[in-house]
Parts: sequence; C-alpha cells; structure tokens
Amino acid sequence: MPSGDPPTDQEVVTMYLEISDNSVLPILFGEHDRNIARIEQLLGVSIRSRGGQIEIRGPGDSPQTAKVALERLYRAIRKGQPIDQGEVESAVRMAEVPDDTSNDDGLAIRTRLKTIKPRSPTQVGYIRALKTHELVFGLGPAGTGKTYIAVAQAVALLTSGKVTRIILSRPAVEAGERLGFLPGDMREKIDPYLRPLYDALYDMLPAELVAKHLTTGTIEIAPLAFMRGRTLANSYIILDEAQNTTPTQMKMFLTRLGENSRMAITGDLSQIDLPMGAKSGLRDAADTLAGVDGVAFVRFTDADVVRHPLVTRIVRAYNALDARLTPPPAE
Repeated sequence: MPSGDPPTDQEVVTMYLEISDNSVLPILFGEHDRNIARIEQLLGVSIRSRGGQIEIRGPGDSPQTAKVALERLYRAIRKGQPIDQGEVESAVRMAEVPDDTSNDDGLAIRTRLKTIKPRSPTQVGYIRALKTHELVFGLGPAGTGKTYIAVAQAVALLTSGKVTRIILSRPAVEAGERLGFLPGDMREKIDPYLRPLYDALYDMLPAELVAKHLTTGTIEIAPLAFMRGRTLANSYIILDEAQNTTPTQMKMFLTRLGENSRMAITGDLSQIDLPMGAKSGLRDAADTLAGVDGVAFVRFTDADVVRHPLVTRIVRAYNALDARLTPPPAE
C-alpha cells in the first residue's frame, strides 16, 4: 500500500463522500482525527470534511481506495461495531475486495464468544480454503492470523457438530531435550509452550467450556510426538509452527488424517529453528504436495500482518535483511 508523499508522476484526483448521519463523524474520524490520519498515512491522501461531505485528494487510485475504506468503516459504525486502529487498517486492506465478497456472511466464522471476519484479502482466500478443502497450509509471517483463524474454524465446526474433536499440536523443537529438566509432569512441562493455542481457544469459547473439553478429550493439545501411531477421525486437526518439523515428522502427521476429518497446517518458513542443514518438513510438503487435489496453499506476506503496525515494519526489516544476506542463485 502506498504511503508518504504522493508521487509527482501521478495525477492528483479529488473524490467526495457524503455521510448522511453527521452524528457518526466523530466516531469515524476518531479521537483527534486519528483514524483519518492513519488512512492518510497509509494511502498518501489528504482527507477534509465540511459537515457531512468528505473530500479526499491524492494520486492515482488512492482516493478511491480511501473512499471505499471510509464507507466500510461507516457501515460498521452504523451496525454498532467498535472501531479501533486495527479496524481502520483492515478497512484499507479490504478496500480492494468487492463488497459482495468481503461482506458475505459465508466468510464469517462464528464461535460462542466472537465472530471472526477476514481482515485482509489473503484472509478472505484463507477462510474460503478452510471451508472448502480437507487440508490447508497457511504459510507466512507472524501476526497474519494463520493459526487464530484455523482455531476459529475448528471451534465453529465443533460447536455445529460437524466434527467431534479438535486436536491442536506443535513440534516442541525449542524445548527439545530440555523438557526433562522442567518441573512438573509432562502436561505441565509442555503447557507453557502450547499457550498460544490455549489463548485462541479462550477467545472463542467460555473458559468453563474449554476446561470441560480439555478434561473429556474433546479438545486435545499435544506436542507433535504424541501423534505417532494414531488415526484421527471426525476431527479438526491443526499443526502450528510446522516449519520446525522434519520431512519424516510432517509425513507422519499428514497420514494421521482419518475419515470426516480436516487438517490445517501453519508455519513461517523464515523462522525455522531446526539444526543447521536440516530440511523443514513444511518446505518439503510445499514442494511435494503442490497441485495435489484437495490440498490448498495460502501464502501470507507482511502486508497481511494484522497486529500492531510496528510488527509489519519489523517483519519487513527482517525480510529486507534476509534478502541482502541471501546469495544470488548460480547462473
């Protein structure tokens, strides 16, 4: 998305947006006009208002993008939805997605505590893939919603009775041999490592229901090594941090898929913690399974980061460093 000063080689365009309900304007603009300032920064436009008329000026297609983003925010406010900086940035990202697609109720994932909607065009494709494919790989940097959305879809299917179990797993690579030196039994040793998966569950289900499901085994959270030898039927199975699997582990996990089950595998190939020289099972699977019927690959980029804006800048800085340090391919 463009930002900063408008390029001198693009024509400056002026567009107008009429807001029929002036009482909404303070919420739309935000405290000290912070929402408008963020849109201006992201798109390199200038936004001014006189009463219910908003003037948007900027280069190329940027004013149109800003107008669509403002319209989205306006509709959200009219529906009583809270608006924060995350919603503002999401509206800008989603401005290029047709209304009839991004607002489709079929893309919303409804859980007991919240409804999850796509906040970037890539998330639109990801949610579609999770709803239509038996095996989905979500690849990309932290903060893009890969695991969170997959957990939401799992919870939604469990609540609706379409699956009877949720299995959440991670390879315990960072803990490695050190698990034995941690206090407590095996569950107490691995629970802190699996905490991000618990956090997602507690966002979507009441705490007492999460506890009940964990006790009965309806929801199971376990390290990858615990999956060996099992066949998981009528289940939604998620493997997180999959970049830290070996090819052998990945093959083992993939072949756990049983009847009426679905599987989501998420990971970031830029954050591999395997020993030097070891091949990532996630990278191997991406090469091996490309084009296989029933398998979908969704690739996120730093443009899809939906956390604090600084996270996007951090990811881009590391990507730029990797690009400088990676030797060019041999001719």
